[in-house]
Amino acid sequence: QARARADLARLFAEALQDAGLETAGISTFSTPRRLVLVARGLPEATQAQSEEIKGPRANAPEQALAGFLKKTGLSRDQLEERDGVLFARIDRPGRPAGEVLAQAVEAIIRDFPWPKSMRWGSGSLRWVRPLHGIVALLGEAIVPVEVDGIAAGAATLGHRFHHPGPITIGGADDYFEKLRACHVIVDHEEREAIVRDGAAKAAKDAGLELVDDEGLVVENAGLTEWPVPLLGRFDADFLDVPAEVIQLTARINQKYFVLRGDDGALAPAFVCVANIDAKDGGEAIVEGNRRVLAARLSDARFFWEQDLKVPLEEQAQKLSGIVFHEKLGTVADKVERVAKLARWLVEQQIVGSSPGRGGGARSASEGAPSLARP
Repeated sequence: QARARADLARLFAEALQDAGLETAGISTFSTPRRLVLVARGLPEATQAQSEEIKGPRANAPEQALAGFLKKTGLSRDQLEERDGVLFARIDRPGRPAGEVLAQAVEAIIRDFPWPKSMRWGSGSLRWVRPLHGIVALLGEAIVPVEVDGIAAGAATLGHRFHHPGPITIGGADDYFEKLRACHVIVDHEEREAIVRDGAAKAAKDAGLELVDDEGLVVENAGLTEWPVPLLGRFDADFLDVPAEVIQLTARINQKYFVLRGDDGALAPAFVCVANIDAKDGGEAIVEGNRRVLAARLSDARFFWEQDLKVPLEEQAQKLSGIVFHEKLGTVADKVERVAKLARWLVEQQIVGSSPGRGGGARSASEGAPSLARP
């Protein structure tokens, strides 16, 4: 979503610049269901522009002249000759801002650089997910744009569960507040703050401490339109699994935060982030998430116990069967090179810090191990 916001702002700014339309500022926002751009201070129309383009010499081949005429859309007698060189002067009249925006919005939607996209139905549009609606407003007026049969309008949808019906938007000024009233927080940074602060408060209220994870904050904010952090607990018997395994399982598989107690050890608790303001305070949501986490931790414990049955020396032997690079050998070869380099670095540190040496550590190249590749 962060990349999509940046791409949207960049493409829109480029479109306005090409059309000669200036704006006082561009802001972008995102939720799991919508990508938003607000441009403020747009004029009613672009200003008339005059541009001079240098062309080929007057005695250039006909092919070069034809190409220049095609590029400029002019005829030969409309060109001006100066010092044996042809010039084209193109006068562009001002255009209504709505016309410029309609063209820009359609181009941006059709050419949006999603890393992964899909096509659905009988249309030709490729998008990250099926596109259901376009809201395009200039002030209170609808910008006349249509993409793959989807016409822009002033109506959008609220929260999928709390307010699934349509909402009529009057303009950029009331867009955010109308959606907030329908349980949608458009500002991603505000949702991140709700997740971050709400998770920390839930942990504190339970006498625990949240294990900070900013990446998980951003991910949960990107998955919800109305984030509600909820605290749950799991069976303490799972704590015989290493804390790193528990945290990885909770984070990667379930998007949960983990907690620790006053002693700094991992606590049998987690914080999940719901996308709904449940009537029961989230009890059913927490219970469902607890059961899923228990199943995940059972799997993690099983694989951990299976790994313990094989000594590390035996595991290391398998590395000789994995190619690291065709010119650098196997992963086992890489491990050996790194081990030699690590030992040499430690020895250099010891030599450099020994009393009475007088000269400190030797240069990095002196006595360095001979390695085929760094």
